[in-house]
Amino acid sequence: MIIADKMTITPAELKRMLDAGDDFVLLDVRNDDEFARWRIEGRTTPPTVHIPYFAALEDPDGFIATVEQQIPKDKLVVAVCAKGDSSAWVANEFLRPKGYRIVNLEGGMVAWGSYYDAHDVPESADDVVRVVQLERTARGCLHYIVNYDGDKAIVIDPPRHFERVLQITQERGWRITHIFDTHAHADHISGGPQLSKITGAPYYLHPYDAIHPIDVLPATIEFEWLRDGMTFRLGEATLKVLHIPGHTLGNIAYLLEGKRRYLFTGDSIFIVSIARPDLGGRGETWSPMWYDTLTQKLLALPDDVLVLPGHFSKHSEARDDGVFAATLGQLKETNDDLRRTMNSSEEEFVAWILSSLPEFPPQYVDIKRVNAGLLQPDEEKANELELGKNICALATAYK
Repeated sequence: MIIADKMTITPAELKRMLDAGDDFVLLDVRNDDEFARWRIEGRTTPPTVHIPYFAALEDPDGFIATVEQQIPKDKLVVAVCAKGDSSAWVANEFLRPKGYRIVNLEGGMVAWGSYYDAHDVPESADDVVRVVQLERTARGCLHYIVNYDGDKAIVIDPPRHFERVLQITQERGWRITHIFDTHAHADHISGGPQLSKITGAPYYLHPYDAIHPIDVLPATIEFEWLRDGMTFRLGEATLKVLHIPGHTLGNIAYLLEGKRRYLFTGDSIFIVSIARPDLGGRGETWSPMWYDTLTQKLLALPDDVLVLPGHFSKHSEARDDGVFAATLGQLKETNDDLRRTMNSSEEEFVAWILSSLPEFPPQYVDIKRVNAGLLQPDEEKANELELGKNICALATAYK
């Protein structure tokens, strides 16, 4: 639990409280639409009270009465808004004077949305490679750093906020040699091209994903081409490129083989679901291809391969050590969408998957434009595009 006399709390401190299951209440003072779209969740999610801050402007006494009805004064309160200003005002002007123990989330939901936690994957502790999983807590995005050959490292699916990647590699004395994306992302902006410029390491992408699927315009970013079956030597380990079309035409999984095997699945197989095939606007066309990829390529891999996905839907998908991972054999038993795929014909799969699609966030079209270099947003616009959780899996993942 945080120190009682603090006035603010950082995203890192909030994450630790959520992981530990600490006893507190979240007070979210954003407007109704923002709250409905996206809220703070974690491995444990405390009671959340939503009262828009404008209620305090319009009727201060009524606002305080509503808070007192819903939040006991013996509870620690964490206040949150979009950027941290409105919630600080509510805390300082209304609730602390009434005796509440309240801390404000520094930077609000914008800061929460750009916070990354890091976990070493323990299976790689005695391997010839070391795998670090970066978790973008608020959005459910996963990114990877793989150390090899002493002081070298590759990055898989680098985030837009790649400062955390640079911090980890610099602290550990690792030099980035290659940067890989599994595909042209729709839910978040890739840091690959910019990280490549800063480090000098080549950035790799499959050429099919260098064409915007809806605009049908070629990318303007610089990248090296990937093709199915390519192999990269990483010291005593190898990284094999597997072309797995379905979520996108150029979708890639990376099979890392050291003393054991690791599969970076990107947006294909997740812990509780599988990827959707419609974010390029061609779900009916891509679904049969996705079925072939799953049944003939991914599910044909050895059961002992450790699956390291590109997303999670709920924090409960993490293991006790905080890592989002499972062997392919385990997922064949526990992932209901994967099990259904295994037991379906192509016709049954296509009908089922097209009836299981969640909403198509309209901003995903622009995010793909950004990742192709066709749109250059400023920081405020980039934050706006990336607001909310990823919705890259089937609807079953969000129930």
